[in-house]
Amino acid sequence: MNPSYYRNQLEQKQKARAAADKKAGEYRKKEADKRAAAAKAQAAAAKASSLSTRNSKVREAERQENAANSAAREAASWSGKAARFSKEAADIQVKLAKAEQAERDRDRKDAERKAAAERRKINDRLSLTEGRVESALRQLREPKKERLRVLMLGAASGGDLRVNREQARIRSAVERSLHRDLVELDVHPAATVEHLLDGLTRFRPHVVHFSGHSDKDLIVFEQDLDEPHDGAIVSARAFSSAIKAVDAPPLLVLLNSCHSAAQGKRLVETVPFAIGMADEVDDTDAINYAARFYTSVADGQSIHAAHMTGRAIVEMMGSPDHELPVLTCASDVDPSATFLVRPPQ
Repeated sequence: MNPSYYRNQLEQKQKARAAADKKAGEYRKKEADKRAAAAKAQAAAAKASSLSTRNSKVREAERQENAANSAAREAASWSGKAARFSKEAADIQVKLAKAEQAERDRDRKDAERKAAAERRKINDRLSLTEGRVESALRQLREPKKERLRVLMLGAASGGDLRVNREQARIRSAVERSLHRDLVELDVHPAATVEHLLDGLTRFRPHVVHFSGHSDKDLIVFEQDLDEPHDGAIVSARAFSSAIKAVDAPPLLVLLNSCHSAAQGKRLVETVPFAIGMADEVDDTDAINYAARFYTSVADGQSIHAAHMTGRAIVEMMGSPDHELPVLTCASDVDPSATFLVRPPQ
């Protein structure tokens, strides 16, 4: 039997014992009341002056005594029932304990079987993931066999950001790097959506770098105007669709702009890697991160190493916002094993 059956039986026996104890108590009280009434009648008979009164009180005392004896028998009977119910409850308690232990043993064995199955499932998934990572890395366009092409888009239609300074710092960093001849930059300091689309189809970049204004669900490009103006707002979905539209999407999209990290999950549905900022980022921090990132990439470091050294320079310059740059990866790639620049053997 399962524990719930014995718990139900135990509850019934405990209720029956409680009811029997109550009935026994009621009859013991009745017995006491009747014996007190009998004693009172006997005392009255002893004091009676007339024979008829004495005889009446004696008969009343006998009736009360008989009632007391009957109540005593009932009390004894109910006490016996309570004792029997108590013994039966104790027997059921033993059976319940055994059933609960058996249930715990079954649950433990089930848990062990489930854990073993989960471990096998995890191991299978790890093996599958390792195979997928290897396959994905083999399928990625490997820029190490050609020059790394970086499409650099800057947009500050209101003139409030130093995108020219950032692009100049990145160009200077690449030119001083170990493998500068393996990196090609296509720079647009006042980028419009046409620059993005033309760059994707004609330049076929491995990296798309954007610096400017953004939020979790939009990016602001410039319009084809000479004077300061309101930018052209592009939704994150539309931007991602543009990246996805070409036959050879980039390997990395780097949004060096405020609140852009939230767009990473959508982007890595199309590209293997995306970098964005988790919050509002200071211009200087953004510039320092980008310059060091591309220095490390052009020195032959992995994407992960380049990202971490970019964070490190921001922290070493005394900024508390070094954790704002966030690297997001597709599930089947490893940033530590992916190199955007690697010199020929």
